[in-house]
Amino acid sequence: MNVTEAIAKRRAVKAFDPHHRMTEQEIAKLMSLAMLSPTAFNIQNWRFVLVTDPVLRQQIRTVSWNQAQVEEASLLIILTADLNSWAKQPERYWANAPKPVRDYLVPAIGNYYKDHAQVQRDEGMRSCGMAAQTIMLAAKEMGYDTCPMDGFDFDAVAKLINLPADHVPAMFVVVGKALQPARERGGQLDFDEVVIYNKF
Repeated sequence: MNVTEAIAKRRAVKAFDPHHRMTEQEIAKLMSLAMLSPTAFNIQNWRFVLVTDPVLRQQIRTVSWNQAQVEEASLLIILTADLNSWAKQPERYWANAPKPVRDYLVPAIGNYYKDHAQVQRDEGMRSCGMAAQTIMLAAKEMGYDTCPMDGFDFDAVAKLINLPADHVPAMFVVVGKALQPARERGGQLDFDEVVIYNKF
């Protein structure tokens, strides 16, 4: 399946086969692809929490409006953002770059994010959003369906997964085998309404 086909066929699926299990190799492949998602300054600020414990999955379902896919999909991925990744040994992010590139970019990271809490949060949300799309398209290519989700109690989920204080939850993506196809698309806006050249 090529990228164009994966984009066209990706839909939010709600009903998953609760008995299907992804292999460790499949999960590793999916997450390795997710880790190729872009981040500003290459700070790689996403953290992917793979919830495999059945009891924890049930607890998370309870604080997610009892949505069945949280518990029944093969994999529940909680995408979280490390708001302080920019300050945690930033030289790691450019370890393989030429010295002039490192000398410029590593200090630039601190200059951009330090004392800018809103920028840190915005960057985390952008990064997690791009990673989520990577996961969904890669999963589709692998023969799986997905559902992106923000219908949950963010504070409760953070507590259940012991989320560090400098991290925030962004969204879920569940992955699995669909029991039934997604409904037809509800309706797309006209191209000219959403694609604007130069100025509104």
